[in-house]
Amino acid sequence: MTSLIVILAILGLGLAGWFAARTKARILYTGRGSMHSMPGYHAWHMTLWVVVPAVLAWIVWLSLSPGLVEEAMLSDPAAQQLPAFDMERQAILAEARSLAQNPDAGVFNPLAEKLAAPAREAQDRLALFGIGLVCLFAFLGGGYGYTRVRAGFPARTQVERSVLLLLLTASLIAILTTFGIIASLVYEAARFFAEVSPIDFLTGLHWSPGNARGEDIGENFGAVPLFWGTLYIGAIIAMIVAIPLGLMSAIYLTQYASSRVRKWFKPMLEILAGIPTVVYGYFAALTVAPMVRDFAAALGADNPSTESALAAGAVMGVMIIPFVSSMADDSIAAVPSSMRDGSLAMGATKSETIKKVLLPAALPGIVAGVMLAISRAIGETMIVVMAAGAAANLSVNPIDSMTTVTYQIVQLLTGDQEFDSAKTLSAFALGLVLFVVTLILNIIALRVVKRFREAYD
Repeated sequence: MTSLIVILAILGLGLAGWFAARTKARILYTGRGSMHSMPGYHAWHMTLWVVVPAVLAWIVWLSLSPGLVEEAMLSDPAAQQLPAFDMERQAILAEARSLAQNPDAGVFNPLAEKLAAPAREAQDRLALFGIGLVCLFAFLGGGYGYTRVRAGFPARTQVERSVLLLLLTASLIAILTTFGIIASLVYEAARFFAEVSPIDFLTGLHWSPGNARGEDIGENFGAVPLFWGTLYIGAIIAMIVAIPLGLMSAIYLTQYASSRVRKWFKPMLEILAGIPTVVYGYFAALTVAPMVRDFAAALGADNPSTESALAAGAVMGVMIIPFVSSMADDSIAAVPSSMRDGSLAMGATKSETIKKVLLPAALPGIVAGVMLAISRAIGETMIVVMAAGAAANLSVNPIDSMTTVTYQIVQLLTGDQEFDSAKTLSAFALGLVLFVVTLILNIIALRVVKRFREAYD
């Protein structure tokens, strides 16, 4: 509730500053050339000086207030009963803070209920002080900004520099986040490889982390069955479904369908990309998997399971049809019409023109779409969890149960696990391998797209 009040206060003060600065600038504006910047730029400059100091003060206060609340609780006489063990101590203090914010919450430790009262008083007192501090910095910044509303002040330059700084900050956050993810994967994977040989991990054929004990634990961390399951489901079975359907739908929509049909069918096809993957998982587990099992039984398979690579791969292929279709559609549409018209003028039929002219010319874009679809498929989790199973099998039979890298990562990092064990750390090694593979596929796709654009832009 306090955060909402602070946000509304900052927005209200910023809006008031915007109108005040614009009003003053309009009074100073006497005609073209009378001011360096238009009144609107002065208004936004004033708003920045109100909002930015207030937001910074609020962030600093949010970082300091938990420590002050904890000091208030520890200074209460009831805090003398806190246990010496740090984990229990912090758990009781956290429960007290939670009770201070929500008095109707259940109480697990009676001592937390005693400490909730001083915590609530400290939170209320500090909240009022924080709101006052935010308003103070907003008024100080706004006062300085208001004095800058002058005829010769370059408000436009200052606002544009601020926007540029904001865009640069957003870019740096994205880049630093990527580096942080990579650094965490590499660090944790290095801890795993300190216990298990990378050669055993990358070439071993037996995956059973639950049995990894003793000196020969590397024998249980052979990830080849996981890599094979990932490629077999996501890059083979899924592509067998997605490439023909996606490519043929793109050819129909660009070459045969009328504008009215294309207007309706293309959005309907792209809706597939917006369906949550958990829905695809339910569809695979409840509809496709039983059909695959019955089909396998009809072919004479012994006791076929409802979990199979075929069920997961087929549904995954349907899911990524829009990736292939959209890229192929755009690539075929981008081929110069003179190439198609020249082929037809030479006496080629429409189908011959598509096969001999349009598809070869659009091939770089189509390949890029396929590569992006593969990178999307090998990172899928929910469909595999619900339809493919958890068995790490090295098999080419699509009816067999298989597992993938993403499924094993979920299994290894969920539940009550020891975070410093080789079993848990293996998830980061799997994630690092998956990251590298996906990165390579995306780089190849982007290079192909770049080549395609250079050819026809």
